[in-house]
Amino acid sequence: MIKNITDLKKADNFFLLAGPCVIEGEEMALRIAEHIVKVTDRLGIPYVFKGSYRKANRSRLDSFTGIGDEKALKVLEKVRQTFDIPVVTDIHAAQEAEMAAEYVDVLQIPAFLCRQTDLLVAAARTGKIVNIKKGQFLSPEAMRFAAEKVVEAGNDQVMLTERGTTFGYQDLVVDYRGIPEMQSFGYPVILDVTHSLQRPNQTSGVTGGMPQLIETIAKAGVAVGVDGLFMETHQDPSVAKSDGANMLRLDLLEGLLEKLVRIRKSL
Repeated sequence: MIKNITDLKKADNFFLLAGPCVIEGEEMALRIAEHIVKVTDRLGIPYVFKGSYRKANRSRLDSFTGIGDEKALKVLEKVRQTFDIPVVTDIHAAQEAEMAAEYVDVLQIPAFLCRQTDLLVAAARTGKIVNIKKGQFLSPEAMRFAAEKVVEAGNDQVMLTERGTTFGYQDLVVDYRGIPEMQSFGYPVILDVTHSLQRPNQTSGVTGGMPQLIETIAKAGVAVGVDGLFMETHQDPSVAKSDGANMLRLDLLEGLLEKLVRIRKSL
């Protein structure tokens, strides 16, 4: 079981955080995890299962937010125990950190909340790995201060995630210069491939996406030398209850990872 960042970086490969956007139920989570574990084991990719126990940031009040916090966290724990793999979930308020830390190995700070001092400090004090997503509104160099809040609170297990920068009102772009810039701070840097392809603020009130560019974004990230990749995946994104517009169909993941591993080995 991966317990710290050093474990994630032991393999001569990128590591992977992947899973559904939100936990929709135990069966779907276990099926997705089983599939990805088989693929990543074969390819030698250190793997962390990702699933949100609750979606706090939704465009509309009637959007799906989850199956219940405790129920979803217990699903994450079941995945963790069944496959002996670490799991990651996001937290949204300081009081959630200790609760979620009982079930997961990595606490993720959402991009819109990456400057929230109380949230960062609470996550740090759990002793878990803290993955901070870069705000769509922040420069890469500004993420140094978010990471320092966690370290100064007594936890040096920090990762930073690039997930695109706001470009106009309805688009995001990835500035790949930010990856080596954030790596220069001394923390592993992850590229969130699928969220970087979101198209927010659509008139329907449902976030759009460009999943046809997942391979393009991922290849470029590996070529630049990113430490890890983050991807959301689902058996059928068209019926996913959150972020279906930019998720990767599960049966396409293996072929993509094979290509990415070849790129990594060529560097």
